[in-house]
Amino acid sequence: MARANRRLTRGARYGRYDGGPDPLAPPVDLAEALDAIGQDVMAGYSPEQAMREFLRRGGRDQAGLDDLAGRVAERRRELTRRHNLDGTLQEIRQLLEQAVLAERKQLARDALMDEGDRALAQMQLDALPASPAAAVSELDGYDWKSSEARADFEKIKDLLGREMLDQRFAGMKNALENATDDDRAAITEMLGDLNALLEAHQRGEDTPEQFDEFMAKHGEFFPEGPENIDELLDALAERAAAAQRMRNSMSPEQRAELDALAQQAFGSPELMQSLAELDGNLRSLRPGEDWSGAERMEGEQGLGLGDGTGVFQDLAELDALSEQLSQGYDGSHIDDLDLEKLARQLGDEAAVDARTLQQLEKALRDTGTVKRGSDGRLTMTPKAMRQLGKALLRDVAQRLSGRQGARELRQAGAAGERSGSTREWAFGDTEPWDVTRTITNAITRTAADGPHTGGGVRIEIGDVQVQETEARTQACVALLVDTSFSMAMDGRWVPMKRTALALHTLITSRFRGDELQLISFGRHAEVMDIEQLVGLEAKWDKGTNLHHALLLANRHFRKHPNAQPVLLIVTDGEPTSHLEPDGEIVFSYPPDPVTVAYAVRELDNSMRLGAQTTFFRLGDDPGLARFIAAMAKRVGGRVVAPEADDLSAAVVGSYLGSRQGDGPGASGDDFGGMFGRGWY
Repeated sequence: MARANRRLTRGARYGRYDGGPDPLAPPVDLAEALDAIGQDVMAGYSPEQAMREFLRRGGRDQAGLDDLAGRVAERRRELTRRHNLDGTLQEIRQLLEQAVLAERKQLARDALMDEGDRALAQMQLDALPASPAAAVSELDGYDWKSSEARADFEKIKDLLGREMLDQRFAGMKNALENATDDDRAAITEMLGDLNALLEAHQRGEDTPEQFDEFMAKHGEFFPEGPENIDELLDALAERAAAAQRMRNSMSPEQRAELDALAQQAFGSPELMQSLAELDGNLRSLRPGEDWSGAERMEGEQGLGLGDGTGVFQDLAELDALSEQLSQGYDGSHIDDLDLEKLARQLGDEAAVDARTLQQLEKALRDTGTVKRGSDGRLTMTPKAMRQLGKALLRDVAQRLSGRQGARELRQAGAAGERSGSTREWAFGDTEPWDVTRTITNAITRTAADGPHTGGGVRIEIGDVQVQETEARTQACVALLVDTSFSMAMDGRWVPMKRTALALHTLITSRFRGDELQLISFGRHAEVMDIEQLVGLEAKWDKGTNLHHALLLANRHFRKHPNAQPVLLIVTDGEPTSHLEPDGEIVFSYPPDPVTVAYAVRELDNSMRLGAQTTFFRLGDDPGLARFIAAMAKRVGGRVVAPEADDLSAAVVGSYLGSRQGDGPGASGDDFGGMFGRGWY
């Protein structure tokens, strides 16, 4: 048995896995995709646009659709720059020159030939026209003295026949080399049966049995193995249309030469009649193919009719791939990519890159990161928002910890920060155990009871000590973010959204008892949920309506009278609009004193409600700096002027300072330490 197994192993053959995606391939990098998509969403893209943009760009080690499209375009340029369409005519000229030269040599050395006949033959050869088609026509009845010359001349007719057939049936040129009369007769019969089948199909009179009978008789001419009449039609029409586009791309002189030469193909004008009939049937049955296109082919490498048709098929495939990769048509989807064509044109590596992009989008949907709605559009799921928010919080933690030298720890207490004291556990306690004191109590108690036979330490309820924590007050938080156009124009749009998402994630994951409300204010103010704010597109919105935003914030505070109000205001401009009692929005620039008075009055109301207020001033405008400083001083608040990239850390740190009871006067230098003690 072992010997047999060794024989089987030695005889094994290994090939490329073709059963679908590589089962050993590494998983796609969802983290990178989610981060890129989230950044684009916060920059104003819709989730659908953001997903498409990531698929276009690709990742650090992953080619995107744009890269693949560039390679497709380069492949297309390479084909058109390398080739010309004179290959068949060049080959005919070469065979013709060989035949004439061999005949001249034979005439010169034939000592038995009559001098008059020799002179007449030489005159006929000297008078041949420059046109290959005209020369071939004149020599059709010539009495060749050289067998070598006669063979070369017959090759011209054979070449033309094979090229004409190769245009319609790929591979026919090589298959019919040195064809016999029986081979030619088989082709003539196949063409007749094929035209009869297509004409019956056009009339709706064909049957599956008729197709099967045709394939059983002539299947050797169709290596693609079509399984029905439609597959046969598709393959034939695609190649015939490519042949027509090649003809359209030729010069009028080239077309005239080939048309004249075609009558000599296989020495049988009936062949051209059958092919013309076939082309007519295919045009009628597949009018949607491109029968009128043309290309400029100005390279140095000549293409024969069959090879040229193949190149024009390649160009059509490349055009189709370019459209698929553009994803610019209605209803486009990355699954539309034809991986087989991509591998054929660009190689297996390109197909692997495209398949990875398909798997990436599928993985994002399957893992609940993005979902496609009933309208076909992609949206970010709440799970995706949480993941993105956690990533932002990690970034905030690194910024704060790096700035303060604080260590990153996890929050242990459920009710607040540890006070350092312990007490005996009581029913209902959720505080963490003090393990050291609990074990010490158990050891002390068991030692007093004397030695025992069992190993280890026996812990009883009375031994357990829990860590006392400071009481934690519920906070009612209002984050007011400026959404006027200057925020987007000056590059503060994405930092503003990152800040809102980071704070939202922190509160919903670590401070679930706190009440957060997100309020955007441009020309008017609006309460938004996090998905709406993150997906908000920048608009030309003249106005900074701080008054309206404060009205909404104070309404939020009044709904939670037992909570500590925390007011966080992010802005890069002075108030330039306010809300009248009748609901009308009034805009004025420069700021009108009435608008400023409305905002100050509502800020005073926030102070009366006990709000701890922090302004986050963006930009270096001196007038704004003076205004914000005066507002903060009026209500005992503070001002932070972070760079845009540090805005998230500043806002989160300020919130944490308020949660620790440090109050409005707390130093910003303390916030990193608070965050580092575990609040994420």
